[in-house]
Amino acid sequence: MARPAGGWVPRLAVEADIPAISGLIPLSVRGLQGDVYSGVQMESAIHCGVFAVDRQLIRDGTYFVVEDEGRIVGCGGWSKRRSNYGGDSGRSGTDPEIDPRTEPARIRAFFVHPGSARQGIGRSIMEACEAAVAAAGFRDVTISATLTGESLYASFGYKAVDRFDIPLPGGIPLPCVRMARSLASAVQAEKQ
Repeated sequence: MARPAGGWVPRLAVEADIPAISGLIPLSVRGLQGDVYSGVQMESAIHCGVFAVDRQLIRDGTYFVVEDEGRIVGCGGWSKRRSNYGGDSGRSGTDPEIDPRTEPARIRAFFVHPGSARQGIGRSIMEACEAAVAAAGFRDVTISATLTGESLYASFGYKAVDRFDIPLPGGIPLPCVRMARSLASAVQAEKQ
């Protein structure tokens, strides 16, 4: 699959995209994260909902998809809510909103089809997310990133601030990295 002329153009996800996103997530995890996570870690994270659709992001209008010839090949978004990761099964009810003046937005749930990896899809979604985050009035952003996604986020200027494990069923750890970036300082640097 070749990159389309003019680049990838993310669009906001809608409820009708959920089946395609639900199918893409395990393909992405199994196809792109095996170099850093074991099969047991990946399957546990998929089945317990750490790697799963978060419908709240779609309802909030903060989740993007990229299509190629009518097929969703990438997804990812940001959140103005408290959760840092995980799908619907990890919470009951609506997650509280955070204050953009005092708390960072969260980059969330990036997945790319293995056959479309390293073609700029994640980058295009990240650019859309950062523009939307800034437009919503957030100055800072955090990411609870997989080890696989760390290099993408670092290329945008995110810095690792903490390494931690997400506890999976059976006491299985899923190593992750918390990353952060100030959009306010990035805008200031662009003006100079």
